Amino acid sequence: MTSGVFYGEEKFKALFEYATEGILLVDTVGKIVIANPACEILFGYDYGELEGNYIEALIPQRFSQHHHHHRAKFNENPHPRTMGIGMDLYGMKKNGDEFNVEVSLSPLETKEGKYVIAFIVDITARKRSENAIKRQKEELELLTKELEKRVRDRTMILEEALQQLERSREELSAALEKEKELNEMKSRFVSMASHEFRTPLATILSSIVLVTKYREQNDKENEMRHIERVKSSVSHMTDILNDMLSISRLEEGKITAVLEKFDIVEFIQQIVLELQAVAKQGQQIIYNHDGMREVNLDKKILRNIFFNLISNAIKFSPENEHIDVTTHVSGIQIRATIKDHGIGISEDDKEHLFERFFRGHNATNIQGTGLGLNIVAKYIEILNGNINFESKVGEGTTFIIQLPNNINQ
Repeated sequence: MTSGVFYGEEKFKALFEYATEGILLVDTVGKIVIANPACEILFGYDYGELEGNYIEALIPQRFSQHHHHHRAKFNENPHPRTMGIGMDLYGMKKNGDEFNVEVSLSPLETKEGKYVIAFIVDITARKRSENAIKRQKEELELLTKELEKRVRDRTMILEEALQQLERSREELSAALEKEKELNEMKSRFVSMASHEFRTPLATILSSIVLVTKYREQNDKENEMRHIERVKSSVSHMTDILNDMLSISRLEEGKITAVLEKFDIVEFIQQIVLELQAVAKQGQQIIYNHDGMREVNLDKKILRNIFFNLISNAIKFSPENEHIDVTTHVSGIQIRATIKDHGIGISEDDKEHLFERFFRGHNATNIQGTGLGLNIVAKYIEILNGNINFESKVGEGTTFIIQLPNNINQ
């Protein structure tokens, strides 16, 4: 078969020879029948040199071994299509140089046989441009990620700074509130102390004058009565000073628990003995214990707790009433109750009972600073315990204390 068969008309010949893209006519076994001048130039061959060669001569060796299979698949179902969609195709020049190509296939059937027309375009410049764009895109993506990371980092730093600023603002606000509270507390304490000190001092002054008078008259009964009034007033002033000292040390965080092992029964009995001496006429402090006797606690703090609560029971109970003190000790817990039969606490007052300077509405005529129960609550907190109470107006109040027994420490 000669090439003239396919050149029949001048128009086809001109189109074939002057086309700017390479054109090959290949038979079913892959032999090149015709190659146009553009194709010969594209692959670096002389005029007519490609005719008779197999198409694999124009494909790099690493791909040519698979090309036979691809050609056979195309011949099974020939139809116009682009080769290697989504793949990079390479052509190989006569000198072995490789370059990027784009290949379109079209089947051709004549009376001489079946053929395939391949249209080949050198896309090296386009691929170079695409690769450059791809690299730029990748670089841009990396730069974008880096910028995003920087933004995230800066945002995180800014958020941390804002959080720190908010914490500082809250701390400052809390400090200002604390300062305000302390100033109010000082003002209230000065007012309270002024009032509370004035009464016992006046009592002491008048009683001393009367003691001198009754001594001159040899009136022992009235003399002793006023001496007891002096003692009571001094005791009241001492309580005020102790409350002031305790609240100050608690606020400053200077009080910490120092544990020691001791017999709680002997310890409470001694407190009861001391307070029985200052109880009102006919009042009896009754103490009962159940369980273990040895505990591991801070004796000084525990003394202040019991001393304060039992003193309150004495203060807020009438004459001739008994005060019940009970303790129950196990290996892990100490439970104590102090129960009086006094004036009790109203429902409205209960929620404020442990607040600083709070005095019940039914206790305004009873001496006190309003600090005692606040101090007790803080002491119990230091010992990792808790305090609750039950009360009814006119029937009395029961305080319930629960503390950990650190006996195994």
